[in-house]
Amino acid sequence: MTKPIGFYMNYTPGDGSYLESLQEQYGSTFEGISTREKLFLVSSLASHLCVLEAGETRNEIYKLGVQLQIQLEQSDQRGLLEALVAQIRWGQNHEHE
Repeated sequence: MTKPIGFYMNYTPGDGSYLESLQEQYGSTFEGISTREKLFLVSSLASHLCVLEAGETRNEIYKLGVQLQIQLEQSDQRGLLEALVAQIRWGQNHEHE
């Protein structure tokens, strides 16, 4: 079962925030947004956060991105996406030296 979007963010029901208006429009688990649209939002937010993050992306990582798309089954790609988001969110990543 999917948790409400507010579970993952700083949200208090009834606070009149932007998040509250999004939940009213699309549902508390964004059930009013298709999987394709959710993937687009993930891509959009990831691109934006990447630009804000200091540093550069190594060429080998660009190549890895293509290889992951080719080599992994779709379900494994989704699993890897979940793992990467958790690592980014909870600080389990280490900077490349």
